[in-house]
Amino acid sequence: MATYGWIGLGNMGAPMTANLTAAGHTVRGFDLDAAAMAEAEAGGVTPVGSVAEAVQGADVVFTMLPKGDHVRAVFGGDEGIWAHADTGTLLIDSSTVDVETSQFCHDESARRGFRFVDAPVSGGISGAAAATLAFMVGGESEAVEAAAAFIEPMSGKTIAAGGATTGISAKICNNMMLFIDLMAAAEGSQLADRLGLDPKVFWEIASVSSGRSWAQQTWYPVPGIIDSAAANNNYDATFRADLALKDVTLALDAGELTGVTLEAAQLAQGRFRRLVDDGLADRDCSLISKYVSPDGTAPGYEGVGTVTPMRDAG
Repeated sequence: MATYGWIGLGNMGAPMTANLTAAGHTVRGFDLDAAAMAEAEAGGVTPVGSVAEAVQGADVVFTMLPKGDHVRAVFGGDEGIWAHADTGTLLIDSSTVDVETSQFCHDESARRGFRFVDAPVSGGISGAAAATLAFMVGGESEAVEAAAAFIEPMSGKTIAAGGATTGISAKICNNMMLFIDLMAAAEGSQLADRLGLDPKVFWEIASVSSGRSWAQQTWYPVPGIIDSAAANNNYDATFRADLALKDVTLALDAGELTGVTLEAAQLAQGRFRRLVDDGLADRDCSLISKYVSPDGTAPGYEGVGTVTPMRDAG
């Protein structure tokens, strides 16, 4: 059995670490949020008081954090991972961050004598709980191979994406596609309703037709259709709107860097920005369905409906 150091015990980190402890591994976890620490402890994690305590003596250290700035802060500084982990410890970042941050972590880890891989995940909270996440892993081949064994208790599929930053590049592209699909589910579900289709019947039709997607199967923005939808719970976040805005903006930044035109992603960015600007940053990203209806309401949403002007998505 292995000893894991884990930094970031939020919506994804808590169920992921619970699967590790269920498999018999030791996990020492740290998060700035006391409630997150308590939830992780209930799942078998040993809570510690700092990054330094989490990484000391660990075979592997995972980071699962919201933004690139958080990752850089946790790795660097006098209290960071590089300052306190043993160079024999494998470092794995499963956060969704910008390519530049991931490259920085690869380069600085190598300079300091560490092995590092970028290994973001897909599958959401439900996949984290069920240990069916897809991991996309980028880095030197030996480090990627070593990472696979530590990832296995949490994953349904682990894919070696290639060299440094290929894992995060794959995740950025994948999430962009997800959010575009979510827009289709939001618009298709409400149009079907206004055309007189039974919501459940239409969902079943789309599920066996060309409108099927992961978003339609997992985040469908109509209550009472699928158990995993935030629409069943007043759009309490399974994936926060501000994080969706962050992720799709990463894709647009990458598009600008590479010269690729991403007009559909710009539309998705505009929808998520409206949620944030309307004070709904902490609600689920599928609440973009409120901007489909004429009065700003969404199926299952108890909040006040408002229709804001569409802002520039750039």
